[in-house]
Amino acid sequence: MSVAVFGGAFDPPHLGHVALVRTALEQFGFERILVVPAGDPPHKKVFTSADIRARLTELAFDDIPQVEISTCELEPGGPRYTVDTLFLLGEKHDDLTLLVGADQFAGFLHWREPDTILELAALAVANRPGCDDEKLGPVIAALERPERVSFFSIPPHPISSHEIRARVSGGRPIDGLVPLCVAAEIDRLGLYRE
Repeated sequence: MSVAVFGGAFDPPHLGHVALVRTALEQFGFERILVVPAGDPPHKKVFTSADIRARLTELAFDDIPQVEISTCELEPGGPRYTVDTLFLLGEKHDDLTLLVGADQFAGFLHWREPDTILELAALAVANRPGCDDEKLGPVIAALERPERVSFFSIPPHPISSHEIRARVSGGRPIDGLVPLCVAAEIDRLGLYRE
C-alpha cells in the first residue's frame, strides 16, 4: 500500500495544508495519507496544546477519506524528529513517502539525519509557483539518494499559520484561510486571542 506522511505543527491547519494533501492524492494516487501533528516540535514554538492542534487537524482533513490522523508524536515518549517518526511508521508501512513544502525542503540538509530520512521514505516536495529553485538545487546535489526526491506543483496559497494567528489576535476574519469547521473551533475555544 502506498502511504504518504505529512507532518507539521498545524497551529492552526489551513487551506494550504489541505490543498497540498489533495494535490498529492491526485498526482501520486496514494492509498492513504497519514497526517501527523507534531507533539513538541524541537525547532518551532507552538501556541496551543498538542491535543487542540490534533483536534483542529482532524477537523481540517475530515472530508478527505484517504487521510488518517496519526497521533504517534503526541504520545508520551513519542518521536520528536521526522527521522524517528518515519522509523516508527515504517514498522507498519513498507512504502512511505514524506510530503514536504519546498520552503521546508530548502532547509532539509539541517534536519536530523536527512540521508536516513531518504532511506526510510521517498520525498515528494510541493513546489509553489515562484519558489526559488536556486535554493533547492544545492540541496538535491548534496543528498546521497537524490533519485528519492520528486517534485509536484500545488496551487498558490499565500497562507501561513503565523498570519492566521495574527489575524485572530487582531480581531480580523480568517474566512477563506482555514476550513469553516476549523474557524468555528478556533472561535469556540477562544484560541490565538491576546
